[in-house]
Amino acid sequence: MAATNFTGTGTDKNATRPCRCGHGGPGKGWCGKAPRCQRDYQNRVSGPLLDRIDLTIDVPPVTAADLSLPPPAEGSAEVAARVAVARAIQAERATAGGEGSPRLNAHAEGDFLEKAVALDEAARALLARAAEAGQLTARGWTRTLRLARTIADLEGADSVRRLHVAEALVYRRTGLGLTPESAVARV
Repeated sequence: MAATNFTGTGTDKNATRPCRCGHGGPGKGWCGKAPRCQRDYQNRVSGPLLDRIDLTIDVPPVTAADLSLPPPAEGSAEVAARVAVARAIQAERATAGGEGSPRLNAHAEGDFLEKAVALDEAARALLARAAEAGQLTARGWTRTLRLARTIADLEGADSVRRLHVAEALVYRRTGLGLTPESAVARV
């Protein structure tokens, strides 16, 4: 009998509409049944599946006013350069960690992850609050730490601070009522 091993190291991208009709959310064509329709539709995605999604973002429709705006200050080339620097930082951390250390934050776990993240007290308290509120499983805790470390690397920060954890929780949609604006305000 032959055995086959299927590893789950791929990248998964998902997309969904805000509600069943697709008109929910801000902008032209509000759904007439919002917000209940949106909540019911989005609750169809199971918790265990959502727990495996690291980044969740809303992409609002482009308006005519958006088209007339100047281009963003940071273009694709600048973002690519920041990502390359962050990956180099992660590779250096892996080299310093010794043989068997993961090259990327996405694969870090256990003691190596705890050492790489080294949360300050405020960051640990925020993460603990999310866990106590029932918004983070053990898997979610680890994935939030990895994401916060990556956010800190993209910023060029040596340590993971409360701001990085707050941003990671926003992306993970923990249900703490955090938005990018409120996460910054609470820090």
